[in-house]
Amino acid sequence: MRRIAGIVLAVLLVGGVVAAVVAGRSDGDTGTATKTVRMVIGSEKAEYFADPDVVEALAAKGYTVKAETSGSWAMEGLDLKGYDLAFPSSQAPAAELAGRHGVRGTLPRPFYSPLVVVAHRDAAQVLAANGLATLATGHRGTLRMAAYLDAARHDRTWQQLKGAAKYGELSGTLFVSSTDPESSNSGALYLAAASYVDNGGRVVADAAGLARTAPLMKKLVTVQGAQQSSSDAVFRDFVSSAGNPLVLVYESQVASLLAGGQQPGDLVVLYPDTTVNSDHTVVPLTDDGRTFAELLGIDPALRRLAVRHGFRPQGTATGFAPAGTYLQQELTGVKQAPVPTSAVLHEMARRARG
Repeated sequence: MRRIAGIVLAVLLVGGVVAAVVAGRSDGDTGTATKTVRMVIGSEKAEYFADPDVVEALAAKGYTVKAETSGSWAMEGLDLKGYDLAFPSSQAPAAELAGRHGVRGTLPRPFYSPLVVVAHRDAAQVLAANGLATLATGHRGTLRMAAYLDAARHDRTWQQLKGAAKYGELSGTLFVSSTDPESSNSGALYLAAASYVDNGGRVVADAAGLARTAPLMKKLVTVQGAQQSSSDAVFRDFVSSAGNPLVLVYESQVASLLAGGQQPGDLVVLYPDTTVNSDHTVVPLTDDGRTFAELLGIDPALRRLAVRHGFRPQGTATGFAPAGTYLQQELTGVKQAPVPTSAVLHEMARRARG
């Protein structure tokens, strides 16, 4: 009996060791991606999803990602069969996509980014000297939208601004470079903010509002000539000192640049006193797409990584950590303009492109 008891005990011990090893393998298997999520995203999020730390954090939750980029409004023309989600850069194109693909329910918005104007220091100082901007630090300030739009309405040139003559690069018509509003989210939101100011602080909602604001919106766009369809390309041109000295971009693009260790010495970030937040909005096309989208907004590691790339997580006022003196921690003093409906914004962009 003693020998039989010893054998039974040994078997139980071995069984316990085997069970522990299996459990350990199961527990340690969380880093293996088990689902592949296919998505089309705005180009400004490409670096976020390509970040090795983001890839690792998603793998730990059982996901691997295959992402393709597109202009947010251009997503309407894509065949999204086989995709799990579309991830444009604001609510308007997302709502349009949701309606087109029969997506119901609340659309997840894991993070957002306000639109800002980046300027070279000489240009920013000239704007401030002429009442078109105010500077809080050597690298940050406010663009006075009403004053800027008045200058655009009257076709003011850099040469008409006091102090500009000593800077050879400041010549020609004063304007802010933006993306194509018919294909790109940032370009469309630029018109949303500008039309709100031009319309006396009221969102453009009807034919009368469109007719009233159309002349200025057309000036803002046609003065630029050919426009890019990607905010990423516009920002890269600015950083390499190519093109216009004033460029509309997402705050997240500046934050990501600074987080990467680059310190562009003459960069000034101007927050328009009336702007539009770009709410990065997910259109889930499958159940996996919706679960994945919700994870982006609630997982602490992914939220921290979003901040690293300059996105402001929803539902918190303290999660955004600015880099140095370039960015604002809180968006105080910045008025948020309502965005017109998709139909109105489309028509506004069409008229502006003329």
